[in-house]
Amino acid sequence: MDPNAVKSTLSNLAFGNVMAAAARDYQKELLAQQKAEGSSSVNEEVDLDELMDDPELEKLHAERIAALKKEVEKREEWKKKGHGEYREITEGDFLGEVTGSEKVICHFYHKEFYRCKIIDKHLKSLAPKHIDTKFIKLDAENAPFFVTKLAVKTLPCVILFRQGVAVDRLVGFQDVGGKDDFTTRTLEALLIKKGIIAEKKDEDDEDDEYLDSTRRVVRSSTIAGSDSDSE
Repeated sequence: MDPNAVKSTLSNLAFGNVMAAAARDYQKELLAQQKAEGSSSVNEEVDLDELMDDPELEKLHAERIAALKKEVEKREEWKKKGHGEYREITEGDFLGEVTGSEKVICHFYHKEFYRCKIIDKHLKSLAPKHIDTKFIKLDAENAPFFVTKLAVKTLPCVILFRQGVAVDRLVGFQDVGGKDDFTTRTLEALLIKKGIIAEKKDEDDEDDEYLDSTRRVVRSSTIAGSDSDSE
């Protein structure tokens, strides 16, 4: 056999063995890396499970659920009393309506008066937002007894009741700038100032605040865990 051919064959075999060994080493390295990544992923999942079982997070969640449940129960009770919408009542209903809720806004109106229709528009918009206050309207022409009893002389007249007692009133548009183009927010701010409705945050904002607080707890727990691991 040609010595050069033999030498070439041996060289090729050696080269092949080296490449095969290198390939095996690379494969082992990849497997080790994947295993490490898999282990890290498992650890992360375990850490998340442990975090979800954190007593502080569970307490926060339980308190939030309890508060929401209580709020739902209150809303259902208010709705049964006619809250959440702007309703028309009769003179016969009047006493039961104003004494049946803690806070009541009653608009004495005349169906032909343009300014009464403006008040209607704004109160109709506010009623669903301020469900803890009852919003009602009463045709002054069909309620002569209470018009006299409450000394209603100018329309529109919006009377504010607390525990069945008339505590304040808005007569005409004198408290909202004297013009027809005042905004719902202007009337809302006035009613808030008089204490018959409360300043409300949007329900979506409240949910966002809850989520943000939850995220802060998660981040704080994660950071604390990282500090412990580094030690």
